[in-house]
Amino acid sequence: MGGLIDLNTKEDDETPSSGSLSSSSASGLSSPGSASGSGSSVCLELWHACAGPLISLPKRGNVVVYFPQGHLEQVSDFPGVVAAYDLPPHVFCRVVDVKLHAEGATDEVYAQVSLVPEAEQFEQKFIERKTQADGEEEDTEANIKSTTPHMFCKTLTASDTSTHGGFSVPRRAAEDCFPPLDYNQQRPSQELVAKDLHGSEWRFRHIYRGQPRRHLLTSGWSAFVNKKKLVSGDAVLFLRGEDGELRLGIRRAAQIKNCSSFPSLCCQLLNRSAFTDVVHAISIKSVFSIYYNPSRASSSDFVIPMHTFFEES
Repeated sequence: MGGLIDLNTKEDDETPSSGSLSSSSASGLSSPGSASGSGSSVCLELWHACAGPLISLPKRGNVVVYFPQGHLEQVSDFPGVVAAYDLPPHVFCRVVDVKLHAEGATDEVYAQVSLVPEAEQFEQKFIERKTQADGEEEDTEANIKSTTPHMFCKTLTASDTSTHGGFSVPRRAAEDCFPPLDYNQQRPSQELVAKDLHGSEWRFRHIYRGQPRRHLLTSGWSAFVNKKKLVSGDAVLFLRGEDGELRLGIRRAAQIKNCSSFPSLCCQLLNRSAFTDVVHAISIKSVFSIYYNPSRASSSDFVIPMHTFFEES
């Protein structure tokens, strides 16, 4: 299984106000909103696009509700373990930081969220001044929507994944996302250079040909399909930032169902030993980290915004 890729480029000097990092937490975390420069923002947007429409990431400083039992239910080997640790059904935590990752072998994206438990009196104090909860509802997604670059997503057909074919691009998408072609040429064409989630460059020949004429990526496309092991039904995303830099990502058709296909750090966290570390961090109000794929609602149900918790309770 491939290595983990940190997509953030700017580290925050801020340190937690209380507690120290537990053995299951990570240092030097960066918030999704802290990346600087246009290139970094495109990379962040690509991560969100690859995560899919169900994405829901908390923002640093927000209060969330963590459910230990829901966390452990992501691994079927540990049913009912929470009861043995005498943990409460839910824990109010403040988000210390959020770090975005992509698994090296599959390009699956997921998040590392660092949390610090709030004081035991927090829930009661919040209920007493519930009218002040509006500020907690803001999340990263609101910031993302305001900076959406030019982007298109296409589900691959059998022709797109054929070793002898190319990638057919809808005309409107090509004209919006790719640099302009010179249509005065007999066979308009250009070379495109796009970076994936890991910063690797991919070169494609972009041509406009056929009857009727259409946009195609030819040379370089088959190599990309083979390297990424793409199949019909997978989706490919292209984004162009304000600086003109082109990036591309993948959204797999196959859904990750269990830990055996989940990124390696997630599996490391979801075991009995690591959960014991989380329990210890909660008991001493120390920072701990959790890992989840935000594009799959079932894997993120163990952390929800505070306002959602009160709305549903």
